[in-house]
Amino acid sequence: MKKLLIVFALISPIFIWAQDDEFPSVNPTALFITVEGEELDELSGSQSAPLVAHFYANPANVGLYTARYEWKIWKEGEEDSPLVHRFEQDIDYTFTNSGSFQIQLYATFVLGNDTIAYPQEGEENPFHVSITESKLEFYNALSPNGDGFNDTLKPKECQSIVSFEAAIFNRWGSKIYSWNEPNGEWDGKWHGKVVKDGVYFLVVNATGAEGHKYHIKKAITVLSGSDTSSSSGGETTPDE
Repeated sequence: MKKLLIVFALISPIFIWAQDDEFPSVNPTALFITVEGEELDELSGSQSAPLVAHFYANPANVGLYTARYEWKIWKEGEEDSPLVHRFEQDIDYTFTNSGSFQIQLYATFVLGNDTIAYPQEGEENPFHVSITESKLEFYNALSPNGDGFNDTLKPKECQSIVSFEAAIFNRWGSKIYSWNEPNGEWDGKWHGKVVKDGVYFLVVNATGAEGHKYHIKKAITVLSGSDTSSSSGGETTPDE
């Protein structure tokens, strides 16, 4: 038994030395989640806000080295004033402003007098993210008759909207529906039933990625083919 222990003690240091012969490195990657919930490793063209991003350093062969990670995110042309300056191995960030952005990882590995830094001079390769300016427009009618065409009220155009509130009112000013997601919609129902044909009113308060404020008030016509012969003008009231 003693001989076996001695042999193991002699072999073990050689094994450690062989592992330390590989230098530490990083391989930064990203995962982006769009407003539609799609997960992307790479971006193609401009994206709508909010865009959720996860950035990973993916270190390898760190061994006995002491690692230091530094992430910077800045708007293009404003590198001296970064939006994010964090010292974690991996970071999360949500892009809510329009414009072009760059994201760079800096990593340093230290062991005694030995220091290895990434990226090396001339090898910087930041991630690029482009966020579009906002747009928000609504149709002015819906026909909730189940034919698959214009059955719901939703934005005609919607991009880079970072805050959103919408509500539907009847002609007496009573709220019959509301939602707070720009990709939401109204199916023309109140208390589970399609409202009667007539004019309703949409009120929207929203903010775009560049800070633009949207205050939309417009009449919405419901055309479902339901009975509109009542003396109230065909609309469903909260008392009905």
